[in-house]
Formats: sequence, structure tokens, C-alpha cells
Amino acid sequence: MAEAITKDINPSYGSIQKLDTRDTNVSVLCEDKVLKILTNKDALFNADGNANVTSNRAVLGQAVPYVGEFGISTNPESFAKYGFRTYFTDRARGAVLRLSQDGLETLHTKGMGDYFSDKLANTSVAIGSFDDNKSSYNISLQNNKARGLDDTVSYKEQVSGWPSRKSYIPENGISLNNVYYTFKNGEMYSHDNEVRNNFYGVQYSSKVKFIFNESPEVVKSFLTLNYEG
Repeated sequence: MAEAITKDINPSYGSIQKLDTRDTNVSVLCEDKVLKILTNKDALFNADGNANVTSNRAVLGQAVPYVGEFGISTNPESFAKYGFRTYFTDRARGAVLRLSQDGLETLHTKGMGDYFSDKLANTSVAIGSFDDNKSSYNISLQNNKARGLDDTVSYKEQVSGWPSRKSYIPENGISLNNVYYTFKNGEMYSHDNEVRNNFYGVQYSSKVKFIFNESPEVVKSFLTLNYEG
């Protein structure tokens, strides 16, 4: 008890919102910064910028910040983890981020920069979850003052983009044994049933709208559809 067992973080990073264990280290997600705290070791940096790991008797060692001026704001509920990747939002900067072995990466810039810039500014709660079956990070952006503006979108690693917008607005979500579950009004719902487009007892309809130019002599080629007329 006489030993110093606490760790101080730069107060300019804001309050600590989330702690996550990554291998033998601890990821600390503050409002305005993301750091890695080494456990039972320190990093000794050479003149060329390379780091050597040295042992340390303290449980919490050196705090090493990740490159990038991003944090998790005050939305720790947006945090989701799959394998060595973690996902979360930074509402203050209109950003969606991924923390992996390559460090911090921005996901909102993959064709959705304007959307998240506007949407996160009016978001009260951002519910993040990972669907193991679909291999997608689902983020539900909810506005407590205007419920009609709620939206759920998905990021998929295989396409490196945002291919889906969902009809359901969950209270939380989790994957277990490759089955994706969400919660609504305190009830748990499985997303592996055969009833399509039915979420929380409400039936939705699907539609696809095609928009073509007015030049019938031109062959139009799309990424997933071919049309000629």
C-alpha cells in the first residue's frame, strides 16, 4: 500500500471514458486522446525513434499516445471490439475510428464524411456493436430530442466502406457464437431468423430505386448491375 500504484494521465486529454485490454497492454480512451499503457514494462526510445521495451515493477507502466488527435468524446457506448480491431466514434470531431495494429484510422472519410459530420453533431447516444455473422460494425446514432432522426449504418471490412443502412434502432447489440443479438425495450432479439425485414415486431418493406440518365444509346455500367437500353 505504500507504493505508488496509480497512474496520472494528462488532464488536457479529458476524462477517461473507456478501458480495454489489448494483449499485455491497456488501451485508454479519453475524450480527446487514445493512449496505450504498458503493463509491467516501459518503453525506452532510442535517438532514431525506435523503442526498446524494458521491465518495470509498476503494474501500470508508461503511457504511449497513439498518433492522431482523436478520442471517444463522451460516448463509450459506441465502442465495439472484434479480434484485434476496435471501433468507436468521436462525436466532437464528427469521426468514426478504428484502432488496430496499424494504429488509429478514420472510417468516416470513406465516402461518409459529410454524413457523420452532420449526424454526430446532433447525436445524443451512439450505440456501437459488431455483427460477427455479417462481419460489420453497426453504429446506431440516436437523438433523444428528435427520435425520427435516428439511424443505423454499417461498416464492412471486406469492402472498406459503408454498404448498409439498417431499419432497426437497438438499445444495445452483441454477438455470441456467430449469432447477432440486439436489445429493444429490455427484450433480446436474434437476427438469424427466417422472417425478413421484421424488426422488433414491425414489418418493413424493401425497395430498390434505379436512377439512369436519359441517353438510351449509352451503355450504363455499374458496380453490381449492368443495364443497357
